[in-house]
Amino acid sequence: MPSVETRRAAVLGSPIAHSLSPVLHRAAYAELGLDDWSYDRFEVDEAALPDFIEGLDRSWAGLSLTMPLKRAVIPLLDEISPTAASVEAVNTVVFTGDGRRVGDNTDIPGMIAALRERGVEKVESAAVLGAGATASSALAALAVICAGPVTAYVRSRERGDEMRGWGRRLGVDVRVADWAEGARALEAPLVIATTPAGTTDSVAADVPRDPGILFDVLYDPWPTPLAAAWSARGGTVVGGLDLLVHQALLQVERMTGRSPAPLAAMRRAGEAAIASR
Repeated sequence: MPSVETRRAAVLGSPIAHSLSPVLHRAAYAELGLDDWSYDRFEVDEAALPDFIEGLDRSWAGLSLTMPLKRAVIPLLDEISPTAASVEAVNTVVFTGDGRRVGDNTDIPGMIAALRERGVEKVESAAVLGAGATASSALAALAVICAGPVTAYVRSRERGDEMRGWGRRLGVDVRVADWAEGARALEAPLVIATTPAGTTDSVAADVPRDPGILFDVLYDPWPTPLAAAWSARGGTVVGGLDLLVHQALLQVERMTGRSPAPLAAMRRAGEAAIASR
């Protein structure tokens, strides 16, 4: 049994073997001198989640959650932050000293921080490619930094209705366009690509001559064809590793109570891990 000084954290999800979270969090612990902290990964699906959480002892400081657990965890928590409630998704659980389970979402502020690191504070309009869970987080981030409308490019009417619904909830003027018109999205001042690998490859040849900002949430393989074409045209590219590092940084700060977390060390560790794959 761990000593009372030992603190534990981990990332849960299914599948989970690909996760870079252990690399990033362990790099932060090493830089912060937290020698008694450990961070692991566990394959946990929705059915197994309640028993896993109930089985944790007082040595546990927090959990990172990936799909399919970001909504499934909510009924198991004592409290969730307004940020997490805004998109009904929790990617961070912190266990407080009095035993409470508090859920938060660091994806949204992580997106905002990744953009700000590249000098993006405000945009007049934006386009979102895709309509999944990451797209709703993108809309929540755009509620902060986008002054005008957001056009969501989707594959079905149902997905379009979902994005409009998130827009109403988040206070974002969402307009819906068909995925077949996705090349038009690339004209927007800010384009956020939230789709799986390969999905945006077909529009890589349509990058305009003077592109704005592309935020492609993928990180492996990197660069994506769209990101490579964007960079070749001189546009600003924010990648999935930027998002991953910034959201993990916020998790480290919430779980350990230490701030600021070491951004540069975490990014170096993530880059090295991706390069070695």
